[in-house]
Amino acid sequence: MINNSTSETKYHLPKRIILVRHGESEGNKDDTTYGITPDYKIPLTTRGIQQANQAGSRILDVVSGSSDKWKVYFYVSPYVRTRSTLREIGRAFPRNRVLGVREECRVREQDFGNFQVAERMKVIKETRERFGRFFYRFPEGESAADVYDRVSHFLETLWRDVDMNRHHHDPNDELNLVIVSHGLTSRVFLMKWFKWTVEQFEYLNNLGNCEFRVMELGAGGEYSLAVHHSDEEMLEWGMSPEMIADQKWRANANRGALNDHCPWYLDEFFDHLVDSNDKDGEDVKSNNSIDLPLA
Repeated sequence: MINNSTSETKYHLPKRIILVRHGESEGNKDDTTYGITPDYKIPLTTRGIQQANQAGSRILDVVSGSSDKWKVYFYVSPYVRTRSTLREIGRAFPRNRVLGVREECRVREQDFGNFQVAERMKVIKETRERFGRFFYRFPEGESAADVYDRVSHFLETLWRDVDMNRHHHDPNDELNLVIVSHGLTSRVFLMKWFKWTVEQFEYLNNLGNCEFRVMELGAGGEYSLAVHHSDEEMLEWGMSPEMIADQKWRANANRGALNDHCPWYLDEFFDHLVDSNDKDGEDVKSNNSIDLPLA
């Protein structure tokens, strides 16, 4: 298992985990494309290729900005548009800085069904807005909740990769993990990681093409979006002031610490909790408890 002490954990954990959405695809440009081309085969547009190339330079600036000893490892969705995005991003990186790459099916796009008829999909997506984006399951496809399950499995693998050093990472170098994926998948990844609620997820905006989110290791060993991103950026993403406050707390929190002031850890689920006044481990009865007669 990963050592839980702060110094050792910071030493071995990736410095950053960066989530990148693919560049503009032919499907983003014209949704009738989904009716004649399988989703996984839809390519990038010329503009999407340019976006991915520019994203590579921006990501290089991020990972090389704090140290001259850094390496990068990529995970990529198997879709054509994500593989092409990775290829363009990779043009910015010297070969000796890239530890490796792995195609990872569990970070693929949400499955919307097979061939998608534009008019039918318009009605389906309107129904999803009424039902709720997280739990609505597309006919013959997936819900965001289904994506959450497979992303959760991927996270378990990610931590085993770190724990067993499957990235072949020299701990003297900063390790950066870059996950080239899709908009909803990236939002679900963040939801799972930061323990956001379904309601919070519903307010999140999608990433733009080739936008990325940087989860950076803070001073105490916790990952935070607030290390790299501003309050204004996080507000634009649909994060609430409470979510942003939690990210700023994480930027300096010790690894594994509990944010007592995070409202959705307790207050989101209870109207009121009576302050504990137990002594010496004695159980405290609620004011509303009923004494049952002995049998």
